[in-house]
Amino acid sequence: MTGLAGKAFVAIWHDVVPEGKAEFYAWHTRQHIPERLGVAGFLRGRRYLAERGAPEYFNLYEVETADVLTGAEYLGRLNNPTPWTQRTLPYFRNVSRSLCRVGASFGRSQGGVILTVRVEAAPGQEETLTRFLDEALPKLFDEPGIVGAHFGVADRSGSAIVTAERKARGDATLVPGWVVLLEGVSAAAVEEAARGLAALEDCGVQGPLEKGTYRLECALSRAGHIG
Repeated sequence: MTGLAGKAFVAIWHDVVPEGKAEFYAWHTRQHIPERLGVAGFLRGRRYLAERGAPEYFNLYEVETADVLTGAEYLGRLNNPTPWTQRTLPYFRNVSRSLCRVGASFGRSQGGVILTVRVEAAPGQEETLTRFLDEALPKLFDEPGIVGAHFGVADRSGSAIVTAERKARGDATLVPGWVVLLEGVSAAAVEEAARGLAALEDCGVQGPLEKGTYRLECALSRAGHIG
Protein backbone atom coordinates (compact mmCIF):
# COMPACT_ATOMS: atom_id res chain seq x y z
CA MET A 1 0.00 0.00 0.00
CA THR A 2 1.45 3.35 -1.03
CA GLY A 3 0.51 6.95 -0.39
CA LEU A 4 2.09 10.16 -1.57
CA ALA A 5 5.41 9.71 -3.32
CA GLY A 6 7.52 11.53 -0.75
CA LYS A 7 7.53 13.04 2.73
CA ALA A 8 6.59 16.56 1.58
CA PHE A 9 4.56 18.29 -1.10
CA VAL A 10 3.78 21.63 -2.67
CA ALA A 11 0.06 22.43 -2.89
CA ILE A 12 -0.97 25.35 -5.13
CA TRP A 13 -4.45 26.69 -5.89
CA HIS A 14 -4.97 29.49 -8.40
CA ASP A 15 -7.12 31.04 -11.09
CA VAL A 16 -5.96 32.15 -14.54
CA VAL A 17 -7.48 35.14 -16.33
CA PRO A 18 -9.37 34.12 -19.50
CA GLU A 19 -6.93 35.78 -21.91
CA GLY A 20 -4.05 33.82 -20.39
CA LYS A 21 -5.46 30.29 -20.40
CA ALA A 22 -4.05 29.12 -23.73
CA GLU A 23 -0.59 30.32 -22.72
CA PHE A 24 -0.95 28.79 -19.28
CA TYR A 25 -1.89 25.33 -20.57
CA ALA A 26 0.95 25.22 -23.09
CA TRP A 27 3.52 26.49 -20.58
CA HIS A 28 2.42 24.38 -17.62
CA THR A 29 2.26 21.11 -19.55
CA ARG A 30 5.27 21.53 -21.84
CA GLN A 31 7.70 23.42 -19.63
CA HIS A 32 6.69 23.97 -16.03
CA ILE A 33 5.92 20.46 -14.79
CA PRO A 34 8.96 18.95 -16.58
CA GLU A 35 11.14 21.77 -15.21
CA ARG A 36 10.01 21.10 -11.65
CA LEU A 37 10.69 17.39 -12.03
CA GLY A 38 14.19 18.31 -13.14
CA VAL A 39 14.88 19.52 -9.60
CA ALA A 40 16.49 16.80 -7.49
CA GLY A 41 13.97 15.40 -5.03
CA PHE A 42 10.83 16.26 -7.02
CA LEU A 43 9.02 12.99 -7.78
CA ARG A 44 5.64 13.74 -9.35
CA GLY A 45 3.64 16.72 -10.58
CA ARG A 46 -0.11 16.84 -11.19
CA ARG A 47 -2.58 19.47 -12.42
CA TYR A 48 -6.30 19.42 -11.66
CA LEU A 49 -9.30 21.44 -12.86
CA ALA A 50 -12.15 22.34 -10.51
CA GLU A 51 -15.47 20.54 -10.82
CA ARG A 52 -16.80 22.29 -7.72
CA GLY A 53 -15.20 24.99 -5.60
CA ALA A 54 -12.51 27.56 -6.23
CA PRO A 55 -9.91 28.54 -7.31
CA GLU A 56 -10.14 26.88 -10.72
CA TYR A 57 -6.82 25.00 -10.67
CA PHE A 58 -5.04 22.83 -8.13
CA ASN A 59 -1.44 21.70 -8.60
CA LEU A 60 0.33 19.08 -6.49
CA TYR A 61 4.07 18.36 -6.47
CA GLU A 62 5.34 15.46 -4.38
CA VAL A 63 8.94 15.61 -3.16
CA GLU A 64 11.29 13.36 -1.23
CA THR A 65 11.74 15.56 1.85
CA ALA A 66 10.79 19.03 3.08
CA ASP A 67 14.43 20.13 2.82
CA VAL A 68 14.13 19.97 -0.97
CA LEU A 69 11.61 22.82 -0.89
CA THR A 70 13.94 25.27 0.82
CA GLY A 71 17.11 23.96 -0.80
CA ALA A 72 19.43 25.87 -3.09
CA GLU A 73 18.43 24.08 -6.31
CA TYR A 74 14.67 24.70 -6.01
CA LEU A 75 15.12 28.28 -4.80
CA GLY A 76 17.52 28.82 -7.67
CA ARG A 77 14.79 27.84 -10.12
CA LEU A 78 12.26 30.09 -8.40
CA ASN A 79 14.65 33.03 -8.54
CA ASN A 80 15.59 32.50 -12.19
CA PRO A 81 12.31 32.04 -14.06
CA THR A 82 12.46 31.28 -17.77
CA PRO A 83 11.19 33.90 -20.24
CA TRP A 84 8.08 31.77 -20.80
CA THR A 85 7.47 31.65 -17.05
CA GLN A 86 7.85 35.42 -16.80
CA ARG A 87 5.23 35.87 -19.53
CA THR A 88 2.77 33.43 -17.96
CA LEU A 89 2.80 34.15 -14.22
CA PRO A 90 1.15 37.60 -14.49
CA TYR A 91 -1.99 35.78 -15.65
CA PHE A 92 -2.33 34.10 -12.23
CA ARG A 93 -4.90 35.27 -9.68
CA ASN A 94 -6.08 34.17 -6.20
CA VAL A 95 -3.00 32.10 -5.43
CA SER A 96 -2.67 29.92 -2.33
CA ARG A 97 0.55 27.97 -1.94
CA SER A 98 1.83 25.80 0.91
CA LEU A 99 5.05 23.85 1.27
CA CYS A 100 3.88 20.95 3.44
CA ARG A 101 5.41 18.18 5.45
CA VAL A 102 3.31 15.02 5.15
CA GLY A 103 1.46 14.33 8.39
CA ALA A 104 -0.11 11.06 7.24
CA SER A 105 -0.66 9.39 3.88
CA PHE A 106 -2.62 6.32 2.80
CA GLY A 107 -2.90 5.23 -0.82
CA ARG A 108 -3.80 2.40 -3.18
CA SER A 109 -3.34 4.30 -6.43
CA GLN A 110 -3.61 7.75 -7.98
CA GLY A 111 -7.22 8.91 -8.16
CA GLY A 112 -8.86 10.63 -11.10
CA VAL A 113 -10.54 13.09 -8.73
CA ILE A 114 -9.19 14.84 -5.65
CA LEU A 115 -10.98 16.81 -2.95
CA THR A 116 -8.87 19.41 -1.19
CA VAL A 117 -9.58 20.97 2.19
CA ARG A 118 -7.70 24.01 3.48
CA VAL A 119 -7.99 24.72 7.19
CA GLU A 120 -6.33 26.80 9.87
CA ALA A 121 -5.73 25.79 13.47
CA ALA A 122 -6.89 28.12 16.22
CA PRO A 123 -4.00 29.36 18.38
CA GLY A 124 -2.83 26.57 20.68
CA GLN A 125 -4.98 23.93 18.94
CA GLU A 126 -2.41 22.51 16.54
CA GLU A 127 -2.05 19.23 18.42
CA THR A 128 -5.83 18.79 18.65
CA LEU A 129 -6.23 19.26 14.91
CA THR A 130 -3.36 16.93 14.08
CA ARG A 131 -4.69 14.25 16.42
CA PHE A 132 -8.13 14.41 14.80
CA LEU A 133 -6.66 14.00 11.31
CA ASP A 134 -4.41 11.13 12.43
CA GLU A 135 -7.54 9.30 13.62
CA ALA A 136 -9.86 10.33 10.78
CA LEU A 137 -7.74 9.57 7.73
CA PRO A 138 -7.61 5.76 8.07
CA LYS A 139 -11.43 5.74 8.34
CA LEU A 140 -11.82 7.98 5.28
CA PHE A 141 -9.42 5.75 3.35
CA ASP A 142 -11.78 2.82 3.90
CA GLU A 143 -14.76 4.67 2.40
CA PRO A 144 -16.11 3.33 -0.96
CA GLY A 145 -14.33 4.76 -3.99
CA ILE A 146 -11.46 6.32 -2.02
CA VAL A 147 -7.94 5.44 -3.22
CA GLY A 148 -5.93 7.98 -1.22
CA ALA A 149 -6.21 10.04 1.97
CA HIS A 150 -3.48 12.45 3.03
CA PHE A 151 -2.77 15.53 5.08
CA GLY A 152 0.13 17.92 5.39
CA VAL A 153 1.15 20.80 7.64
CA ALA A 154 2.65 23.91 6.10
CA ASP A 155 6.20 25.05 6.70
CA ARG A 156 5.13 28.67 7.11
CA SER A 157 8.61 30.17 6.99
CA GLY A 158 9.53 28.22 3.85
CA SER A 159 6.17 29.02 2.24
CA ALA A 160 6.66 32.73 2.92
CA ILE A 161 10.01 33.05 1.11
CA VAL A 162 9.69 35.79 -1.49
CA THR A 163 11.19 34.69 -4.82
CA ALA A 164 11.29 36.16 -8.31
CA GLU A 165 8.43 33.89 -9.37
CA ARG A 166 6.33 35.05 -6.45
CA LYS A 167 6.95 38.67 -7.35
CA ALA A 168 6.02 37.96 -10.97
CA ARG A 169 2.57 36.74 -9.93
CA GLY A 170 1.88 40.13 -8.41
CA ASP A 171 -1.05 39.29 -6.15
CA ALA A 172 -0.59 38.31 -2.52
CA THR A 173 -0.07 34.58 -1.94
CA LEU A 174 -2.02 32.89 0.87
CA VAL A 175 -0.46 30.05 2.88
CA PRO A 176 -3.00 27.47 4.14
CA GLY A 177 -1.76 25.91 7.37
CA TRP A 178 -3.28 22.42 7.07
CA VAL A 179 -4.07 20.66 3.79
CA VAL A 180 -6.25 17.54 3.54
CA LEU A 181 -6.42 15.57 0.27
CA LEU A 182 -8.91 12.82 -0.59
CA GLU A 183 -8.33 10.94 -3.86
CA GLY A 184 -11.07 8.87 -5.41
CA VAL A 185 -12.71 7.38 -8.47
CA SER A 186 -15.42 10.05 -8.74
CA ALA A 187 -16.53 13.41 -7.41
CA ALA A 188 -19.42 11.69 -5.65
CA ALA A 189 -17.04 9.32 -3.84
CA VAL A 190 -14.71 11.99 -2.47
CA GLU A 191 -17.55 14.33 -1.53
CA GLU A 192 -19.38 11.60 0.34
CA ALA A 193 -16.21 10.60 2.20
CA ALA A 194 -15.52 14.24 3.08
CA ARG A 195 -18.62 14.19 5.28
CA GLY A 196 -16.33 12.50 7.79
CA LEU A 197 -14.42 15.76 8.09
CA ALA A 198 -17.42 17.70 9.38
CA ALA A 199 -16.17 17.26 12.96
CA LEU A 200 -13.09 19.30 12.07
CA GLU A 201 -15.04 22.39 13.05
CA ASP A 202 -15.04 21.14 16.66
CA CYS A 203 -11.36 20.16 16.66
CA GLY A 204 -9.47 23.40 16.89
CA VAL A 205 -10.18 24.86 13.45
CA GLN A 206 -10.24 28.61 13.01
CA GLY A 207 -12.49 29.96 10.26
CA PRO A 208 -14.36 28.06 7.53
CA LEU A 209 -13.26 24.86 5.80
CA GLU A 210 -12.32 25.70 2.22
CA LYS A 211 -13.18 22.73 0.02
CA GLY A 212 -12.82 22.06 -3.68
CA THR A 213 -13.35 19.02 -5.89
CA TYR A 214 -10.89 18.73 -8.78
CA ARG A 215 -10.56 16.46 -11.81
CA LEU A 216 -7.08 15.30 -12.88
CA GLU A 217 -5.93 16.90 -16.15
CA CYS A 218 -2.35 15.67 -16.36
CA ALA A 219 0.37 14.00 -14.31
CA LEU A 220 4.07 13.43 -14.82
CA SER A 221 6.45 11.35 -12.73
CA ARG A 222 10.21 11.50 -12.44
CA ALA A 223 11.67 8.69 -14.53
CA GLY A 224 12.59 5.62 -12.52
CA HIS A 225 10.69 6.61 -9.38
CA ILE A 226 6.96 6.07 -9.93
CA GLY A 227 5.08 3.89 -12.36
